[in-house]
Amino acid sequence: MELSDKARAFLEKTRGAAMITLRRDGTPHAVRVGIAVVDGKLWSSGVPGRLRTRSVQRDPRSTLFVWEQGFGYLTLECTVRILDGPDAAEQSLRLFDAMQAGREDKSTLMWNGKPLSREDFLQAMKDEQRLIYEFDVQREYGMY
Repeated sequence: MELSDKARAFLEKTRGAAMITLRRDGTPHAVRVGIAVVDGKLWSSGVPGRLRTRSVQRDPRSTLFVWEQGFGYLTLECTVRILDGPDAAEQSLRLFDAMQAGREDKSTLMWNGKPLSREDFLQAMKDEQRLIYEFDVQREYGMY
């Protein structure tokens, strides 16, 4: 399902979400993630060893709960595809460019609280084996 224009507009101004996945026993596991729409697709970032990565590999269902200051929220029921191929570092660069779009210095990206050159950022993504979670939205609802 394509995101509605209204949901897309909400996601353009809201970068924080809770990603809820299912543990092996079926109980939910929630973590805070950063999100952005990149080339029409909703993405987030992770690494292979995270519980959410292992959960999505076993069961691709996930819910994103996106909120803004005040009472606005958007819930997205999704299936998740992991993008971890040889271009994952470059995809991470595109994701973080989108998440940090308002910054003045386009030659750097913030990572772990400090600015990195684009080259150093790419190397950090490779060193950490960063991957992308791509969310295929099945249902959207909320007050947004």
